[in-house]
Amino acid sequence: MLLALARAKINLALEVRGRRKDGYHEVVTVLQSIGLADVLTFAPAEGGLFLEVSGEPVPKENNLVLRAAESLRQATGYQGGAFIRLQKNIPVAAGLGGGSADAAATLLALNRLWGLGCPEEFLERLGAEIGVDIPFCLRGGTALGRGRGDELTSLPSLPALGVLLVKPLYGLATATVYQEFDLHLHPPCFPAEEMTHWLYKGQWQLAVKSGGNVLEEVVFRRYPELRRLKEELLATGALCAGLSGTGPTLFALFPSWEEALDKASAFTVQGWRVWVTTTVRRGVRLFWGENDAATSAG
Repeated sequence: MLLALARAKINLALEVRGRRKDGYHEVVTVLQSIGLADVLTFAPAEGGLFLEVSGEPVPKENNLVLRAAESLRQATGYQGGAFIRLQKNIPVAAGLGGGSADAAATLLALNRLWGLGCPEEFLERLGAEIGVDIPFCLRGGTALGRGRGDELTSLPSLPALGVLLVKPLYGLATATVYQEFDLHLHPPCFPAEEMTHWLYKGQWQLAVKSGGNVLEEVVFRRYPELRRLKEELLATGALCAGLSGTGPTLFALFPSWEEALDKASAFTVQGWRVWVTTTVRRGVRLFWGENDAATSAG
């Protein structure tokens, strides 16, 4: 049995530079892998692809795990199948790339399980046809994304910082947020460019403080409680705080996991959903057997 950790992402910075001819938006974003992860197990099966899901509720229609598996079969001509179990820990419709992480893990794991030998560049191209965040979830670490967000350049890594994630009980659809964004004029804003500059200079403290997300105003206008939440996160002494992707999850970075954990209870008692994790330097991780994954999940 092959196991995979499918790690979530946050957007440390996000610029939107208009709509493309293909219907997507042109973005520049700094993406960061974090330790919060779904756990998937894969075993060979005859007669097709089978998926069993537990944990966070996942929509059955258009499931990215099965789409990724079928795309890999079609692209390679492989005739076998697989039984896949998904333990869903990353919340859905949260701006954390959970579905993309699961699809990335599926491509990487089945490539190994089925002995296909496809290079990672091939898997990234195949993944980009399914979801724009999948190439990054395959690569992981810290990266600059351009185009739809899938044209990646690896960046100097951040140290292992504490990450506090705070989410309301509701989710947000990516398409809805971008539709709202298109209805308004927005002043030029280039947080991803500035963050990239400081990362290359080796000044990670300045880098994280220079980030920002141009979609915050759209989301905060409709959900003012999230604006107040960001202010509360900053008031804890966090290095930075912001909206991840299209939200509604907000993140705050701290010098250590312990400091993030220390601040978490204040938000738990208010009724928010809360997770504490760290930044990590890799995306998907594969393990043979349950014990290896259990001891390496952090």
